[in-house]
Amino acid sequence: MRRFSAEYLRDTRRGMWAEGERAALEPLSLPDREVIVDVGCGTGELSVVLAAEASEARVVGVDRDPDLLGEVPAPVEPVRGDALSLPVRDGTADLVVCQALLVNLPDPTAAIREFARASADLVAVVEPDNAAVTVESTVEAEERLAARARDHYLDGVATDVGLGAVPDRFEAAGLVDVETARYDFARTVEPPYTEADVAAARRKVSGSRLADQREVLTAGELDAEAYDALREEWKAMGREVAEAMAEGTYRRREVVPFFVTVGRGA
Repeated sequence: MRRFSAEYLRDTRRGMWAEGERAALEPLSLPDREVIVDVGCGTGELSVVLAAEASEARVVGVDRDPDLLGEVPAPVEPVRGDALSLPVRDGTADLVVCQALLVNLPDPTAAIREFARASADLVAVVEPDNAAVTVESTVEAEERLAARARDHYLDGVATDVGLGAVPDRFEAAGLVDVETARYDFARTVEPPYTEADVAAARRKVSGSRLADQREVLTAGELDAEAYDALREEWKAMGREVAEAMAEGTYRRREVVPFFVTVGRGA
């Protein structure tokens, strides 16, 4: 399973569960929950939302990376553990949930079975279709390069990062009353720019995101020489973005389709 930095998780999930975006979590019936386990919680972006929406519940965040668990804020309880072997007794939780975890696992159905074992009631997963991400930008090169980088990433990654809706896998894991709904996470950058927007522009200028993904990007048809060329184009694009931000003319909109799938044990 790939490892992610705290910075990466905060950047990619920033704003996803703002107050006005939480309707997608309604199928989880959070106010009724007593014990919630958030699997692959990372730095706890979803965990803190679960704790806020289920104010009377005990929320446990499970992750295999101790560095990420060290970033999980209270009142979430961080616990080190693996998605395929949760440190939870049978039926201990009444909700086991994950966000953008199954797309990083070689056998998502096995993880869903483990979630069902640990839950006395509901299992829920929030998974993206990374193959359907769209980017619109006032810097023309950004749209083109983002699409190229995404295609190479999809070609090189070993798991199904376009997983999205998984009702068939829920049913294969023995869950019933399965439902799926689509939620589009849209993130917009426009004046006045936030500190996070400026930091993202700096990462484009340095090409750090492509550097972090180098192993995956070059695992497919993209060789080392072509990767270096792509990264130089990316950095040049980043300089265009930085210049446009300085002029106050830069705007960007990214939409990531997510699917919320829920089901109950038979």
